[in-house]
Amino acid sequence: MSYHLLILGCLLVFFSLLLIQIPALQPIDLAVVVWVSEQRSQTLNYIAQTLSFLGGMPALLFFATLWCIALAWYKKYAMIAFIVFGLSGSIACAWLLKYAFDLARPPAIYHLVHSYGASYPSAHSFYAASLAVLILFMTQQHPKRFYIGLIAVLWLLIMGISRVYLGVHYPSDVLAGWGMSLIWMSLLYGFGKFQFNLKQNFK
Repeated sequence: MSYHLLILGCLLVFFSLLLIQIPALQPIDLAVVVWVSEQRSQTLNYIAQTLSFLGGMPALLFFATLWCIALAWYKKYAMIAFIVFGLSGSIACAWLLKYAFDLARPPAIYHLVHSYGASYPSAHSFYAASLAVLILFMTQQHPKRFYIGLIAVLWLLIMGISRVYLGVHYPSDVLAGWGMSLIWMSLLYGFGKFQFNLKQNFK
């Protein structure tokens, strides 16, 4: 599964780079933001703003801490290490890439929430994809893994869509956040599986 996610991640990053590098495609990014802003309603605004809070770094770290505490009770130390390295690496990668690309966000007139840092990639999308991949990898042996995985993928999707809806990210930012996260988590899992037999520890 890690190889499939790695390939998917590379494709998403490739398409995001096309959107920001090819002049003929660049207007598509803003056109999507404008179109989505025209579909807003009070209910959708509330949902998207709630997702913005739940998908931010403080909420992510809070949830991850509770998750690690629960795993420590069952002495699942390999899982804890994977979560810690996965999420801390995701945070570091997202913000280093923001600094490296330093691309401007959509015009402030479209913003429904406060935003920090550069636009590319979307940190919320990066975190959501990392969390989804963690869940996918760690529930491979679970009897309800299909339903758990479906919820994880839906979380990834709605978080990314909400960032465009809120007007603080272009679609290219979201694709990059998803893609770069899939690449990072797949490589981390592949390394851990090779070095520490993670798959066996995840049973």
